[in-house]
Amino acid sequence: MPFQIIRNDITKVCCDAIVNAANPTLLGGGGVDGAIHSAAGPELLAECRTLGGCKTGEAKITRGYRLPARYVIHTVGPVWQGGEAGEEALLRRCYRSSLALAMEHGCASVAFPLISAGVYGYPKDQAIAVACEEIRGFLDGLEDEPTVYLVVFDRRSFRLSETLTREIQSFIDDAYTAPFEAAEARRDRWNNSSVALPQIAAPMPDAAPAPKTAGKKKSGILARPAKAVQEAKGALWDESFANAELESLLSQMDESFTQMLLRKIDESGMTDAGCYKKANVDRKLFSKIRSDLHYKPSKATAIAFAIALELPLRETNELLRKAGYALSPSSKFDLIIEYFIRRGNYDVFAINEALFAFDQPLLGG
Repeated sequence: MPFQIIRNDITKVCCDAIVNAANPTLLGGGGVDGAIHSAAGPELLAECRTLGGCKTGEAKITRGYRLPARYVIHTVGPVWQGGEAGEEALLRRCYRSSLALAMEHGCASVAFPLISAGVYGYPKDQAIAVACEEIRGFLDGLEDEPTVYLVVFDRRSFRLSETLTREIQSFIDDAYTAPFEAAEARRDRWNNSSVALPQIAAPMPDAAPAPKTAGKKKSGILARPAKAVQEAKGALWDESFANAELESLLSQMDESFTQMLLRKIDESGMTDAGCYKKANVDRKLFSKIRSDLHYKPSKATAIAFAIALELPLRETNELLRKAGYALSPSSKFDLIIEYFIRRGNYDVFAINEALFAFDQPLLGG
């Protein structure tokens, strides 16, 4: 998966580069900055002294020293001043500058904290939106995508908008309670109704046999051939068209997940690359799926492709069945997916933000 939200201590993430939310001096501080300097050792501070500080929105790179990462990319985020002092543009520049520097040094994996969302006071839900948009935008323009992590230390520091959180929780609660409310309503109807006992009817005498009609010509609409009935209704009966439709349906019954996926991609007019990028699936995994007609993906990967193809709920379930899965009304993960599909929101990264906030697995491969 090219872009992942993970819960971890950024000083323990094994990747080519981690990003430090630094202050303009680059000489260490509190929060993420202090933790990175502490874990890297005094050599990091010594190298930072040679860099001459860093301006807000820009980035500079050092070695990682005692960290598991090869490099530390230091960027200075904006201090929140109410949103009217260009904070968003500066925060976006932090992500772009850091990613560009990582690519210059051949990094195949980069881990970011939520820049400016700590002591600098940037609202967390807005900081998350900026981070996800800038990372996605950067990855879309690359042929060989690096893996980018957004590292969250604990779930309390990752916050969706209150409105979205309430809507999703309400949707989940309604789905969980609906079966119980329906059962209660059935019990109430039964208790409040007067139901007569069924009467046992006496056996009927044997009916006289129906007269034989063999050899007699039937009359009326029921006797007309099917073609005549269709013509009488004003429909055109095209037997060849009906046969072609039947053959198409029968052929789709035997489709594997891979075959249905490739057919849907062709029907959508998307390219393979456009589809797997939109699904947040790695190119190597897509190549593996394409080359194996009987490949069985994980449920999260199968749903990610359904989201990328913007399939309605019925077609999403059809694609899932090809992989041996189904959406369940008793699964919080499945209900969150259904919430977004029903609202026509097929942004896999927005869905992943919600899944992460509700402590569910993320979409992608």
